[in-house]
Amino acid sequence: MSYVDGFVVPVPRKNLDAYRDMALKAGKVWVEHGARQFRECVADDVKPGQLTSFPQSVMLKDDEVVFFSWIVYESRAKRDEVNDKVMKDPRMKEMMEPKDSPFDAKRMIYGGFEVLVDL
Repeated sequence: MSYVDGFVVPVPRKNLDAYRDMALKAGKVWVEHGARQFRECVADDVKPGQLTSFPQSVMLKDDEVVFFSWIVYESRAKRDEVNDKVMKDPRMKEMMEPKDSPFDAKRMIYGGFEVLVDL
């Protein structure tokens, strides 16, 4: 089964173009190094919940939109290999600078997941 890294990210609406540009560049790097898929999805139908929700999970502000994103790999071992190469890729250096980021990385939620069902 595949392995997936998943992310929930708050992005200021004024930074959507910059975030898209960064995601396009980063996605190309991940895919070149072996990721099977790289997806960035902007919220379209997500509402605050009673107890939990995507907006609440990242303490979404009024001027922000939430992204749900994922990267698919053939296995966790392949994920570890790909991520090691990505982090060493010089094209990633400027994207990793917190002061230049189009989103607040401190409020990003992420983790690795084993695929249980894949239809």
